[in-house]
Amino acid sequence: MDRNTIIGFLLIFGLLIAMQLVMAPEQKKLEAERQAKLDSLRQLEQTRADSLAQLQLTGLQDTIQVDSQVLVERQLLVSSEFGPFAAAAAGQEKFEVLENDVMRVLFTNKGGRIKEVELKQHFKVLLDENRKEIKLPLKLLEDEKDRFEYLLPVVGLPNKLSSERLFFQPVKESGNSVAFRADAGQGRYFEQVYTIDPGSYALRYELRFRGLQQVLDQQDGAVQLRWVNYLDKLEQNHQYERNYSTVYYKPADDDYDYCSCTSNDQDDFSGKPIHWTAHSNQFFASVLITKEAPFKGGVFTTEVLDENSDDLKKLTSQVAVPFGEREVFPMELYLGPKDFDALRAYRAQMEDIIPFGTSIIGTANRWIVRPLFNFLLSFIGVKGIVILALTLIVKLLLYPLSYKMLYSQAKMAALKPQLTTLREKFKDDQAQMQMESMKIYREFGVNPLGGCLPVVLQMPVWLALYRFFPASIEFRQADFLWATDLSSYDAAFWLPFHIPFYGEHVSLFTLLWAVTTVMYTHYNMQQMDMANMGGANAAMMKWMQYLMPVFFLFFFNNFASGLTCYLVFSNILNVAQTIVTKKFIIDHDKIKEQLEAYRKKPKKKGGFQARLEDALKQQQALAAQREAASKTDKKKK
Repeated sequence: MDRNTIIGFLLIFGLLIAMQLVMAPEQKKLEAERQAKLDSLRQLEQTRADSLAQLQLTGLQDTIQVDSQVLVERQLLVSSEFGPFAAAAAGQEKFEVLENDVMRVLFTNKGGRIKEVELKQHFKVLLDENRKEIKLPLKLLEDEKDRFEYLLPVVGLPNKLSSERLFFQPVKESGNSVAFRADAGQGRYFEQVYTIDPGSYALRYELRFRGLQQVLDQQDGAVQLRWVNYLDKLEQNHQYERNYSTVYYKPADDDYDYCSCTSNDQDDFSGKPIHWTAHSNQFFASVLITKEAPFKGGVFTTEVLDENSDDLKKLTSQVAVPFGEREVFPMELYLGPKDFDALRAYRAQMEDIIPFGTSIIGTANRWIVRPLFNFLLSFIGVKGIVILALTLIVKLLLYPLSYKMLYSQAKMAALKPQLTTLREKFKDDQAQMQMESMKIYREFGVNPLGGCLPVVLQMPVWLALYRFFPASIEFRQADFLWATDLSSYDAAFWLPFHIPFYGEHVSLFTLLWAVTTVMYTHYNMQQMDMANMGGANAAMMKWMQYLMPVFFLFFFNNFASGLTCYLVFSNILNVAQTIVTKKFIIDHDKIKEQLEAYRKKPKKKGGFQARLEDALKQQQALAAQREAASKTDKKKK
């Protein structure tokens, strides 16, 4: 490197140092200015933060002030709607359970009422898409639409306060008992107490009005209870179930009564003392019973719901619970099966909610058929065999009537030769043939209607059994052969379509009844001379005898299989009884001798046959007059 180059580098280096020395103060000045700006920005941010905090504090204070005003307004509103019960206006729904070996009762603190009742020994049966039975727990009072509310007439409130708007405080008491208390302040409260006993379908139920004399208006002297119950469909045969479900009630000074089972109905017993009210399904009931003083009146309503509804009926009982003179009002709730002995134990006609029928039919079912069935069931375990035994006993008891009918038929058969001769002689004059036939009946002392009276006398027995089988819980879900429920129809198989007035199922018991009825009819008609009734009449009677079982197939297909099973057994026994009686018991030669002896006796004027003969003569005379008049008119034309 030469000297000139070295001098150039030194000059450049010196120039840089000089520039650094000259620029240093300016740099320090810029740094100071930058720091000042930073400090200013920090101060501005702090001021902004302080301002924001102040604004937030002011807003919070405003919010607190607004919320306090809302809270006060709410308290005033609650107080205006709930009065002294304002403390029970809000809360969270909680549940309590009481149970024994036969039922489980679920309670809710909202309203302090029953939420649902599960009966442990009974089941609800549904059919799946393949028509297979599915067993489900059977529950009462479980519908969300149900109501069980006391309308409290709180002094100072414009409207009555519903207990279902209150949250009751549950209090576990001694034993299997729970109390629900709605506080009214100053030691005052409205309380509902429930107690369950082992092995019982009853709940002891007590209302307590502690210190509420000045809280509740005592002008009416009662608190209204409004009980609304949507009945669930519990049985397979909803048609039967619908016809046996309604509200029953018992006036304190009169016999029990009920609303219509088949249509909407309301019974107003306002101001009249009521002992109990029952919301009744076909086999189960929820009954509210007073223990000391009766209710001060009630209004009872049944509303039939649409067939496609999930519910069967809407039942309502509105009763007046006495208040004022007493702070405690004891009651009882029966929530279970309609068992005759359990209901009769109350000694208040509660057993009459079992629809055995009225008058002589109901009496026969309660005090003859039911005890007889229970007696047979005590040593015969299968209920279908008990039905067979019951059928046999009924046939033996009614055999004197059946014998009289068969004996009358035998007498008619003994006159068959004489009647056949008349038919040939007067084949062109039916009126004269009937007249001459009546003369023969009178001459031999035969009543052509003698075989009808025993059949008529047996009808009350049939009607009693018609009501007995679908009303007795003993037959519910009791199986026999192919039938799974003797209280409902038996479905041997299902059709892929619906037949009007018949249904989708085929009842095999009903089919067997129809077949055996046709067989029995055919046998009887072989023993009778239908031709003597006249050609047209005989043909019509013959066809009616055969077509009647076919018509009744539509009627019986939905009947309780216990009844159709009885009818099949009855037909089989009828055939056997008829054959044995006619072949081995009735002496036909002796009947002929008796008829001939009667023919030789002097005859008294009058009697049923004489009146019938006179009626036929008058009919014949009128027919002759009409025929003569018709001929005269033709001649004039």
